[in-house]
Formats: sequence, C-alpha cells, structure tokens
Amino acid sequence: MTHSTFSGTGVAIITPFDPQGKPDHAAIRHLVGYLAENGVDVIVVLGTTGESVTLFEDEQKAVTQTVVEANAGRCTIMVGIGGNHTAALEQKIARTDFAGIDGILSVSPYYNKPVQEGIVRHYEVLSSVAPIPLMLYNVPGRTGSNMSIDTTLRIAHDCKNVVGIKEASGNMEQIMTIMRDRPKEFLMISGDDALTLPILASGGDGAISVVANAFPQLYSAMVRFAMEGQTERALPIHTALLEFTRLMFADGSPGGIKAALKVLGMCNEYVRLPLVNVRPDIYKAIEHEVYKLNQFKAHLD
Repeated sequence: MTHSTFSGTGVAIITPFDPQGKPDHAAIRHLVGYLAENGVDVIVVLGTTGESVTLFEDEQKAVTQTVVEANAGRCTIMVGIGGNHTAALEQKIARTDFAGIDGILSVSPYYNKPVQEGIVRHYEVLSSVAPIPLMLYNVPGRTGSNMSIDTTLRIAHDCKNVVGIKEASGNMEQIMTIMRDRPKEFLMISGDDALTLPILASGGDGAISVVANAFPQLYSAMVRFAMEGQTERALPIHTALLEFTRLMFADGSPGGIKAALKVLGMCNEYVRLPLVNVRPDIYKAIEHEVYKLNQFKAHLD
C-alpha cells in the first residue's frame, strides 16, 4: 500500500443514532454508499465527528464493521484510534480486527498536555505496534496542545509506519514549513475545511472533511481541481461552501453536520451528551445554506 492511498478527499464520517440513542446501522450504510458514489476517496470511522468518545467499545466495533461492509472495498478506510493513555492504546491496537481497514488516524494526546518529547515517544510506541499505516492528527483546539513543526518532522523522518498528518492547527506558516521539510512521501492532509483550498494550493495532498458528509460531490470536485492545479475551478466551490462550513461549527461539531444531513433526508440529528443539537436559529440557517448549495450544485451540473 502506498502513501497516496490516503490522499484526495477524505470524510470523517458521522455516527447516526436512532430515536433510542443507539447507532443507526441502516443510516450508516446509506451514508457510506452516498459518499462512495460521489467522489470520496477515504472514509474515516470513529473520529471526533463520529462521536467515538461516547461510543462503547462494542458499539465502536459494530459501527466499524458496518462501514467496512457497506464500503465493499470502494474507498480507503481509516479508523480513529487515539487518546492520552499510550499503554491502553497499545492494547486496543492489539485487540482490533483490522480486516478491511487500511490505516489508523491517531489524534495527539489530549487533556494531560504532554511536552513535545512525550508526544514523540507516544507516536513511536503506536507506530511500532500498529500493523497498518498510521496518520498523525494535530488539532490543538481539541487537544489543548500543538504538535510543533520539529515534533511532526521528527516523527515523519523516524517512524517509517507514519504516512502523514491531518493538520488542523489553523497555522498556515506551520503547515507550509512542514511541507517544505517533510520526507518526500509524507502526506499533508487538511483537517480544517475552511483552509483546504489554501493548503492544497500550497502543496497539500488532500483533506479529511466534515463538510463532505453532506456535499461529497462538491467537496471532492474542489479537492480534485485544486490537486490538478485548476485553482480557478476550485475557488468558486470553496467560496460557495464557506458559510456552510462556518455553520457546521457554530454550535459545535458534529451537531452542525448532523443537522445538515437531516435537512438532506440522510439521517436523524441525534447526538450523545454532553453534545446537544444546534439551536433553532442555526438549524434554519443551515437549511438555507443547504438549499443554496443544492442550487449551486445544480448550476455546476
């Protein structure tokens, strides 16, 4: 498997819930098909957007199995395995069935705020035990600490099983410096929907998106155009998606994207506490943007 397996348009898939609060496997299968048929290259299951931290381990296994079965080999599949207890993650990797899974997305340790040396050692351990490729995930807004440029590059050069990083620091100088000094095949993947086009225009290799849950065809077209150097074709899509992207995070994620998927008739909007649904005014604004984007999409078609 090459590093490019993980490039292009990725989606951090939601976990739909039924009215009883249990994972809705029929909706999961429907969403996977929708993504696979509309230009998505990579599906990430059990990420933050999938509310993995509020899924019990048996639910995590069942959701992953449903995604793998529904995908039927069409998209690359990554599974989120990350946290702040390195030894526990070693054990989780050891007992995970990776059949049908191509890679691991592992968020930088959160809450306990390790120093940079601790982050390096954490990933050294995970890389050494992971039986499939591993991708770093830097999201300081959630973890409380930033993976520095030096830390990322040290891991990139020393851990051969690490194929790239999902970068959501929002710091373009940091992102571009990593791209300048990274190993040749180390992937820079956008983890920030609003910055995907600038990152790709600077030499990035793809995105793992929240927005693409709802509009995979538009988003994958933008990514494809940008990666082909056709910025003039990517820019109108990026611009059209900007307000929708803002609304996805106005009341927290994945509340926003679940509201959009409800408007589109894909699934319910239920989330698990401590998350709550978006406020009525945000829901109405999302409805309006979904309508506008459907009109925009029809015009492009």
